[in-house]
Order: sequence, then structure tokens, then C-alpha cells
Amino acid sequence: MRIQNDRVARDEGRPALATLPTPESPKPLAGLRVLDLSRMVAGGVAGMLLADFGADVVKIEQPEVGDPLRQWTTAGQPYWWKVYARNKRLITLNLKAPEGRDLLSQLLPRFDVAIESFVPGTLERMGLGWEVLKGWHPGLILLRISGWGQDGPGSGRPGFGTLVEAASGFAAMNGEPDGPPIVPSFPLADMTSGLYARNAVMFALYHRSRNGGAGQVIDVSLFESLFSLLGPLPAESAALGRERRRAEAAPREDTTAAPAGVGLRRGVIRGRLILMCILLVLGYVVRQWFAL
Repeated sequence: MRIQNDRVARDEGRPALATLPTPESPKPLAGLRVLDLSRMVAGGVAGMLLADFGADVVKIEQPEVGDPLRQWTTAGQPYWWKVYARNKRLITLNLKAPEGRDLLSQLLPRFDVAIESFVPGTLERMGLGWEVLKGWHPGLILLRISGWGQDGPGSGRPGFGTLVEAASGFAAMNGEPDGPPIVPSFPLADMTSGLYARNAVMFALYHRSRNGGAGQVIDVSLFESLFSLLGPLPAESAALGRERRRAEAAPREDTTAAPAGVGLRRGVIRGRLILMCILLVLGYVVRQWFAL
């Protein structure tokens, strides 16, 4: 991907490919409006990333309660809330009350995207299912984040990151070969889902722009998002009929994960550095893409 400055290109008599952004330039998603009804981490990450790139994200919280992340404190400070609520505007709305649903019907047509992370079926029980929302706003893109997906035998179960990290097989692939499975000491499943959700929203916006303005529902599950990180391991298991042991995945002296509270070993540090590098490269590529 090559990007060059318009002025430099003109001075050299070459065609300009793109204009490099300046501090005064509008952000790539300026003008996009997002109504965030989600709670906790996964929806918070998706909304945060859209807001970081210039979208006007309005977060709806339950009156007198707010997002549970407000209660996650360290040394008396709600750092989780401060990070995931950044660049967002905040309002309260009681969706369980008729007045709240009436206000939502007036708000929704003003937004391009809505985000929700209730247990599947909750919106429908409140009289706010997709058919209702689509009737209010046919071009709406509705992002639905849940633990196990919107349908299927496990869809009605609450889905927490720790459960997903165990059920996906991720926890079983980490830890000492002769020790118990371990889970990350941070919400990896939620964060991964938030990244997938942000990408899916961008695909849906592109599809709407190119194909007549119709909206759609995006179904992102924590389970499928984290399961995808296992790469070819599930294919190996299906094809060969066996599960890879931790000793095969990483030598004992180079373990790539450690339980919360255990000192970090060399392999842990290296693994996290690799993850940080991947995220930095992904962020750079996205910024360069939008600069074109």
C-alpha cells in the first residue's frame, strides 16, 4: 500500500494517490452515528474503537445503575470504565418502560448503527426485536454480541469470558503440561469479540453503501471469536481424531501463559509482546486504509 502527499506529488509532476491526514483532518468515521446499548467489555470495545476513529457514539445506560464497569475499581478508580467509555457521549434510558421505548423509537432513526449485548431474546421480550427496530429504521445495522450466538442450544445462557475461554479449548491449550488448564488474567474473549464486531460493522456499512441502503443484523459471539484464534488446531483434531497436548504446543521451558498471580516467565513476556505487535500492526493498517 503506497500513500503519498498531494502537494509533493504535484510538485514532482506525479499523480496523487491519496492525501496524508493532518491533525486538522476529520477522522475517518466522522459523520457515522452509533447508539450503544451494550454493557461490559465486548460491546464497550467495539464502540470505543468506532469512537476512536471519529464516530459519534452515544451510550445508553440504565438510570440509577449505569454500566457495571463503573463498579470495577482499582485503588478507588474505575479505570475499566474510563477506557471503554472514552470519546462517547452518555445518556440514560429505561428500555423496560413504555416511555423509554417510545424515546428509543425517536432516537434510532438518527443513527447508523446500534450495539447491544443482552442475553439473546431479551430485546424481543421488551418488544424491541429486529422486526420492530427495522420498522423504525430500515437502514439500521444492529450489532448483537452474546456469549454463544443468537440461536442454537446454548444461546439463552449468559456468556462470560471465563466460560468461553474454557469451552473453546483455549484454556486447555495453556499452562504447564502437567498442570491444570488456565485462563488469561484479562478478558481476552471479550476483547477479541470487540475487534471482530468492529470489523463486521465496517463490512456492513460498506455493504449498505454499495447495495441499496438496506440494514442487517450482525451476530457476534464470544465463543466463535475466541475459537477462531485456535487456527488450525480444531481442523487437526477433526482430521486426525486426537487433541494436541500442551507439551506439543510449547516446550515446558518456554510456556506461553501463566495463571493470574504467578510470576511471568520468559515465554509469557514473549507471547504478550507478539500479541501487542499484532495489534499495533493491525491498527496501523486500518489507519492507512482509511487514509486512502
